[in-house]
Amino acid sequence: MEVKSTAIKQHLPSSSDATWVDSFPSNIRPYLYLARVHNPAGTLLLFYPCAWSVTMACYAHGTPMSTVWTYVGLFLTASQVFHAAGCVINDMWDKDVDAAVPRTSTRPLAAGDVSMFQAFLFLIPQLALGIWLLMQLNEYSLRLGLSSLGLVVLYPAMKRVTNWPQAVLGVCFNWGALLGAASVVGAVDWHVYIPLYIGAACWTIVYDTSYARQDRDEDAKYGVRSTTIIFGDQIRPILAIFSAVVCSLVSYAGYRNGHGLPFFCGVGLGALHLARLLARTDFEDKESCDATLLSNAWFGFWVWAGAFADFLVKTQL
Repeated sequence: MEVKSTAIKQHLPSSSDATWVDSFPSNIRPYLYLARVHNPAGTLLLFYPCAWSVTMACYAHGTPMSTVWTYVGLFLTASQVFHAAGCVINDMWDKDVDAAVPRTSTRPLAAGDVSMFQAFLFLIPQLALGIWLLMQLNEYSLRLGLSSLGLVVLYPAMKRVTNWPQAVLGVCFNWGALLGAASVVGAVDWHVYIPLYIGAACWTIVYDTSYARQDRDEDAKYGVRSTTIIFGDQIRPILAIFSAVVCSLVSYAGYRNGHGLPFFCGVGLGALHLARLLARTDFEDKESCDATLLSNAWFGFWVWAGAFADFLVKTQL
């Protein structure tokens, strides 16, 4: 998989945007940028619903501490692998549009640093590794995990089909809210994890709409559909409503799971963070919109921290 060095020099980030990926050889760098390994935001946003689900299941069933860390570690690894694969699939679908949008025009496929065939060859081992990781789970979890792969492949096309692609992203991006519990106990308590799953999907609408706002004009120009377009000038109050739904559903899942005060304190801290982030985001400023993606991961952290603290109180004290 050779890449022309002249293309790399021309299209990869300038020195002012340099990342740790730039320390790698020039023929490897485009693939690392294609997989977004330099940006942890997407991996964390994919990981935290998995971690919520694992920890809540361990709390409900009183498992040993080692079970929590085993599955949290496995899902963190899987989140990195599947997020990287998802980015490759997304960029293969969006290659032409990305090339026309200033923010995404330097992505390796859009810039011509990696060909479609090279991207496909790069994708194969990522999917193979992801499936192998799923095979480390019980049979029920394996079937549940594999059932989501079609959604992952089809999601990029939804940006041409529906005004709500963020909702479709939420459906496939938060499968871990179901899979985490299934991996621990071999089943899903739907009364707990459906509310958690829907809440996580609504959270995706919040953070991806905020992030996509920076591309609103380009999306409208090139026929890419998005909630950021249909929400228009009412984006802040609409996202505030979705944020309230997120916190309510996650709290309800915790209630159905029998959680105590630490869990709800975690959700409360996460809610305060979402409210502060929503109030401070300047939706007319591209940098402010861009920063919301990583900042939203703190909501995921606080919810998980609350669930884990509750687990400690129940099992260790």
